[in-house]
Amino acid sequence: MVGGTVIAGGGLAGAAAATLLARGGLRPLLLERTPGPHDKICGDFVSTEAQAHLAALGFDAGRLGGAPIDRVRLVSGERSAEARLPFTALGLTRRRLDAALLDHAAASGVAVRRGVTVRQIDGTALATSDGNLTPATLLLATGKTDVRGAKRDAAGCLDHLIGFKQYYRPAPVTLATLAGAIEIVLFDGGYAGVQRVEDGMVNLCLLVDRRRFDAAGGDVVGDLVATVPRLARLLGGVPPLLARPLTISGVPYGFVHGDGSRNGDAAFRLGDQAGVIPSFTGDGMAIALHSARLAAGTVLGGGSPAAYHAAFRRDCARQIGRAAALQRVGETRAGQALLVAGIGVVPGLLRWAAAATRVPPAALRRAGLAVA
Repeated sequence: MVGGTVIAGGGLAGAAAATLLARGGLRPLLLERTPGPHDKICGDFVSTEAQAHLAALGFDAGRLGGAPIDRVRLVSGERSAEARLPFTALGLTRRRLDAALLDHAAASGVAVRRGVTVRQIDGTALATSDGNLTPATLLLATGKTDVRGAKRDAAGCLDHLIGFKQYYRPAPVTLATLAGAIEIVLFDGGYAGVQRVEDGMVNLCLLVDRRRFDAAGGDVVGDLVATVPRLARLLGGVPPLLARPLTISGVPYGFVHGDGSRNGDAAFRLGDQAGVIPSFTGDGMAIALHSARLAAGTVLGGGSPAAYHAAFRRDCARQIGRAAALQRVGETRAGQALLVAGIGVVPGLLRWAAAATRVPPAALRRAGLAVA
């Protein structure tokens, strides 16, 4: 194929950008490597900004049955602090959300091809599992997975953590405890996020350092659920729903893409290919959707990848940097104690942290969105 617009990756950013391009009069081609709906390592936290971005696509996330979340609870050992969020979020699995959004993109006029893997990129030329493409415009939205020829520059980023994810269907008492709240559980060697999602399920998503991983002897999730008191109270004895937990390593948390001039980058990088905000210390879904809106607007307006990436950095770089700083603090025992103690004394600190790591209101207004 020569000419046209291709989106590599059918997650939130790819599907959203493709939908906007189709609504703008183009006929984009979207390539997604998986043949059908699948789980992803993600906090499954859909903020009010993310919901606004989805609504602007004509997509109602509320109809998918997500669990409402309006509070955040920080737990370290036997100490905890809680604060109300400045919005109501949804706990919604990426399996359900991504599949529905990809269907929405197809209904909007996007040509979707599933089961196609992008193996290498040279400029905008793609080598895929079923042939070669040379689009005029390429949007790279492959999430946390790098593609040969377009590897992210991870220098200085936090890439030492290993991520895990598992789902549970716990007893009603646990569901009641988690009703309306997301819990961030801090422990020696990492932290976890626990929250309700649809269909009476609970998502456990966590990050651990190499030392904690090695000490667990292969079953990190099981070890933490057994040994971290708060996780044991919530999920101890509950059988996991996935045969094996999802896992990922080497993710460059804190990464923000530059202008691409050093490596001749000719692609528009979306989502985690543009910037990677640490899980549960930032709003990754909203940033992914914001990147899609910025990129689609730039493409439709005849702008360059460099102009788009500059706009993305203006809107999101500081938020990603602040979230990475919070993650560094939360990795140490002293930092964990300071966070819980500080929030216990001044609950507004948690609201400030949430606001400081979200896409700012001015950026949303520039993108044509109004969010309280």
